[in-house]
Amino acid sequence: MSDLAHGLSLLTPKQISKSPTKKTDTASEFRIQGTDGIRCEVKASYSSEVTGLTPQEAFLKLGFITEEFMELYAYAHVKRLLHEGKAKAGDDVVVGWDPRDPRGNFTSAVVSGICKAGANALILGVVPTPLVPMYMLYKKAYSGFMVTASHNPKDQNGIKIFSSFRGLKLLPENDLTLTCDVLDIDFSTLGKLSIKGKRIDSRREALKIFHQFSLAPENTWISPERANHIFKDITLVVDAANGSLSGIAAETFRQAGFGKVIEVNAKLNGDVNLKSGVADLEGKTLITADMTQKNTGIFSEHLAITKLFELGRKNRITVTEGKKKVCGAVFDADGDRFYRLEYDASKDAIIVLSGDETAFLQASYLMATDPKRYKGKRYINTVESDLSTAVAVEKLGFRPVLTSVGDKWILLKIATLMAEDRIREIKKSSGSKPPSAKLLKKWKGMLENNYLDVTKFHELEAKLDFFAKNNKAKKNIASSNENNYFSFAIGSEETGHNITNGSLTLEDGCRISVLLGNGLKSAINTFVATQLLLESKPVRTYFSTLANPFPSGFKQTLYAYYVKKDLFKKNSLIWNRLKQSVHEEAQSKGFNLRITNFPEEPDMLYISLTSKDGGRGAVFVRNSGTENKIGVNLRGSKKDAAKLKSIGQQVVKTLLSSMKDPENPFYKLEQDILTQLKGGPMQAAKLKLKKATGGRVLSEMTKQKLIGLTTKGYALTPLGKWHRSEQNRNR
Repeated sequence: MSDLAHGLSLLTPKQISKSPTKKTDTASEFRIQGTDGIRCEVKASYSSEVTGLTPQEAFLKLGFITEEFMELYAYAHVKRLLHEGKAKAGDDVVVGWDPRDPRGNFTSAVVSGICKAGANALILGVVPTPLVPMYMLYKKAYSGFMVTASHNPKDQNGIKIFSSFRGLKLLPENDLTLTCDVLDIDFSTLGKLSIKGKRIDSRREALKIFHQFSLAPENTWISPERANHIFKDITLVVDAANGSLSGIAAETFRQAGFGKVIEVNAKLNGDVNLKSGVADLEGKTLITADMTQKNTGIFSEHLAITKLFELGRKNRITVTEGKKKVCGAVFDADGDRFYRLEYDASKDAIIVLSGDETAFLQASYLMATDPKRYKGKRYINTVESDLSTAVAVEKLGFRPVLTSVGDKWILLKIATLMAEDRIREIKKSSGSKPPSAKLLKKWKGMLENNYLDVTKFHELEAKLDFFAKNNKAKKNIASSNENNYFSFAIGSEETGHNITNGSLTLEDGCRISVLLGNGLKSAINTFVATQLLLESKPVRTYFSTLANPFPSGFKQTLYAYYVKKDLFKKNSLIWNRLKQSVHEEAQSKGFNLRITNFPEEPDMLYISLTSKDGGRGAVFVRNSGTENKIGVNLRGSKKDAAKLKSIGQQVVKTLLSSMKDPENPFYKLEQDILTQLKGGPMQAAKLKLKKATGGRVLSEMTKQKLIGLTTKGYALTPLGKWHRSEQNRNR
């Protein structure tokens, strides 16, 4: 039984609370969604594993998404919009997908669910995630579906849902309502419904809009006078992760003026994120040549990495002289995340820039080019970021803001800032306290009570629009561009989501701000920033600054995969056990501790640390909202790295021994591999592995640091040996 089903199997849909009026702790309510929609392994509804189960049972009991579940999920959401009067029959809903489902069984099911509910499906096909909400806003459609599992392995799929309110994703209250709706529906009834809505091919128009948006100077930051030469000395390797930006990103870079663009991993055959993409780069700051050695190097089969070494060595002299740059732009399967790579000839190595570094460089560029506009503006990042990032951006002149993991929390904070700014603008133009101030008070009340409902926020902003329009009419004031007083600058996730303001002209001619995680926009903006900030620097300074754009701290994440995630929640046995363990370990190492609560994610255990010399650190444990794993995140200064690692080792051992799910097939394969390696190292080809899943498990065991690659093949690490003996002892 999966973690989704634990504790739920005895519940009926009627037992799941969905009161829209009471104050709720939404994280304590059961929701089938993670951080960003639904995401699980896929199975065809006719497969033997799910025989006799409803789509809901296959999802809850076994953790499988079937095409029937996809149809049901899409149908339930659209029906809810119609029921609540947010849309009417015949209105438009946008749908796109990444290429992990080349046969189209799951994507067709989503379209079917939309149309059976009574809406028209504006079909985009294989497109990057940001285009779905962008086109939704352009057409003033009522919702958007992106069928993707993002950076997850190719055997998984899922759905991200976007709302018509500034393109925000669904929030916990909406997830809770949708969960109830999904569990209430009898799929046999749904199967008998006829198609009511139309299927409308909107791909060509949508791609044209994305192309124009991606090259517009206000979005790319490429001034017209520099457009022809700013990137001419860059050879760029584009890794589309066999995903949504295949073909699209490379062509955009060519038109943006990059000297030479080489695309790899651009097959639309379903092999998304396979030895490609950003996921395998997480936690890496430098890729050395030995990491690409055949059989022993973790990047030996990563085409983007090996191509960069090939091109870098071929152009070593011109790179050393600063006449040419050999760079990489790496994305994930759905195109909303970006990491930057660059070959450093002096080290024969590749520099890796995560979301922290790319966002900081973008922020530095904005402040350097327009300090009057950006001084005091908010720089929002999540708890996963290097703690030194906040210190660094504050020195630049920004106001750092910390939020929970997930770009939807960044977007919610942005929407809140925009509402506050608009209230101030109305007050300023009216010369008195506007009635709209009550709306802001209500908005803040919803946030304070943790009642996070995107539809309610949309209703409040609609009323704000009414007050603003009337106020301007009475005062005969020209319409104000929200960009002129907008108090937000950058939103960033360490994992590669970067958000900066963009501008989009809608179908009706109106111009709006577009604030979305957009890997392609982030990539171009990062390259503009480095070209203009560092182009005059000596070569050695250029590379040292690129490798360390700000004084970085210590950052490490330890994982346990294939776990019963429901065992870890606020005040659960394991939650309290870890809290006590960290408390004892940290105090013994001279830290003062403080529990920090994040209302958006109350089940996260976040412990702030302060050393005797005033240094800051943090240890936080949280379930992944996108994969079946739990992470121990260590953040702090480099001088405290050894102490933090020691604390992290104790925590991850507790997770490995207490949270693994013995019924999970991947866990069983993991244990089998540990047993096979007990006698010594083995090459992957000699291990007895299931063809479909063996590679994935080896990769995830490496991420858990249970095994590592040696010259003789995979071998148990000290942690792997401990884990194997611990599991044997507990049997």
